[in-house]
Amino acid sequence: MGYKGIGDYGIIGDLHTIALVGMDGSIDWCCLPHFDSPSIFASILDHKQGGYFKIAPLQEGNRRQMYLPETNILLTRFLQEEGVGEITDFMPVESDAPGYIPERHQIIRMVSVVRGQVRFRLECAPAFNYGRDSHKVAVREKGIIFRTKDVLLGLVSPIPLQTREGTAFGEFTLSEGQSLTFFLEYLESEGPGNLLATPESGEMAFRNTSAFWQRWLGQCQYSGRWREMVHRSALTLKLLTYAPTGAIVAAPTTSLPESLGGARNWDYRYTWIRDAAFTIYGLLRLGFTAEASRFMDWLNARCHDLNPDGSLQLVYGIDGRRDLPEEELLHLDGHRGSRPVRIGNAATHQLQMDLYGTLMDAVYLYNKHGTSISYDLWMNLCRLLDYVCGNWERPDEGIWEVRGGRHHFVYSKVMCWVALDRGIRLADQRGFPGNRSRWMAERDRIYLDVMQRGWNPKVGAFVQHYDTEALDAANLIMPLVFFVSPTDPRMVSTLNRTLEQLTMGSLVYRYRVDQAAPDGMEGEEGTFSMCTFWLVEALTRAGRLTEARLIFEKMLSYANHLRLYAEEVSHTGEQLGNFPQAFTHFGLISAASNLDRALNTRQGTFTMTRRISPTKNPLPIVPH
Repeated sequence: MGYKGIGDYGIIGDLHTIALVGMDGSIDWCCLPHFDSPSIFASILDHKQGGYFKIAPLQEGNRRQMYLPETNILLTRFLQEEGVGEITDFMPVESDAPGYIPERHQIIRMVSVVRGQVRFRLECAPAFNYGRDSHKVAVREKGIIFRTKDVLLGLVSPIPLQTREGTAFGEFTLSEGQSLTFFLEYLESEGPGNLLATPESGEMAFRNTSAFWQRWLGQCQYSGRWREMVHRSALTLKLLTYAPTGAIVAAPTTSLPESLGGARNWDYRYTWIRDAAFTIYGLLRLGFTAEASRFMDWLNARCHDLNPDGSLQLVYGIDGRRDLPEEELLHLDGHRGSRPVRIGNAATHQLQMDLYGTLMDAVYLYNKHGTSISYDLWMNLCRLLDYVCGNWERPDEGIWEVRGGRHHFVYSKVMCWVALDRGIRLADQRGFPGNRSRWMAERDRIYLDVMQRGWNPKVGAFVQHYDTEALDAANLIMPLVFFVSPTDPRMVSTLNRTLEQLTMGSLVYRYRVDQAAPDGMEGEEGTFSMCTFWLVEALTRAGRLTEARLIFEKMLSYANHLRLYAEEVSHTGEQLGNFPQAFTHFGLISAASNLDRALNTRQGTFTMTRRISPTKNPLPIVPH
């Protein structure tokens, strides 16, 4: 089969897990029944032994993919001289109610022909437990059962299938107007009720799933510029939520490389407090308060299980588990030879002080725009604020989770300031009890510390950490969180130095690998998409709207064909890193919202100025 690009995929999901569907009709990644379960299909990480489920025409032709309007239902089209075939892929979603467990986890593939005649080939070759577990195949009247010692996977097929070496396959021809439906189902156990799905149930699932997504997106309150991009990002963020607990994964994949052939490959199928809080902020901006409420419940549960020193762990399993041991799967080739493939994440043991600022900012906004937080949650937050007061002076691994030692990262200090600032605001607004005097004193100490040690007059910028002259794009967040005015001379200079040193055209690096703090890894990496959107926001808030809009429009062109983004963009414009990434899609929503509002404000000011009589207004007529 060979490897496709990371961006050559669409995603489908059921709020429990996600599958990646390639433009060639092949499902190359899926973990069942949950995001962080062992993989069933993983050919994106090893095209020979990773496993896949492909339905495609025998003859080559042009391929196109699209989402059905306002849904996460994916349509793959195959255009040939002899005919046009389509595959409609989706995972049924019945409910997103808290604690709801679906009766079954399915991937439904509806194959049809809209013109002429097309001959298709189906190949289903699962590779259970990241290709480590062997399986047996049993033929049933209505399909195939794949069985391991731990997992049952059923394939319901309206055509007879053959099997060979653990793979089910078959060919069929459809003419204009004809269709067939295939069901892949994760089975808890084998019994008489399994493998009884019918095409009628497929049609019903299609209608119900379509209605669910359209109904959910109908709550979106955004109607500004780039509406379709914002809607797709919102739908993507929703897919990354785990309905039973309200947790949000950073991405649904593991070990997709930050540079092809490199070792910067990590497992993102877990819930980072930071990433989830940013995601909630993005959804809140669009009016999706239910998701924020469920995450607050998940967070409150984590606050009852703090570390012995009173801190939060920075990353958890979607079910709240704390132990995520990192393991290298040496038998897998890695995407295009990018080794090692990792599962689990050793970042659980790191110290990242910035997470408290992101968390408190999200809670503050939820309390302001969603629902008032509870007393119990507040008391747990007070414990975290006291922890920040006692620990903000410690060096840490920072937002980028470096593995080369701890430093006094400026971004971490700024976000500690944010944590205390938002805590003080919450206490004042709600009349909550709290150690205000201590919080205010430490907040002010942090501010002065950053201004005295984080600002480097020689460089003319806020630097990555206190002992370097290297820049870090994470510092672009300073005006976004109101740490410093966007037009403060120090911030303007930092913005200009960032444009000079960390950008490649319209794309932004997190930092220069050869200049910044050692991150403990060899090799290069691509530009970081989240940082590009932070740059857009910083320029927007500084009033540099022409620059901001141009960079934003260019960044939109780097999305894949379905408006999805991985973590990074390569020097040649390819998607890199885990895909799709919540961080990036949150950044798009936030940048679009702020830029749209600023453009409207400027347009309104310009219009008002033009309407004033020149004799009464001697000032030049220019847009602000």
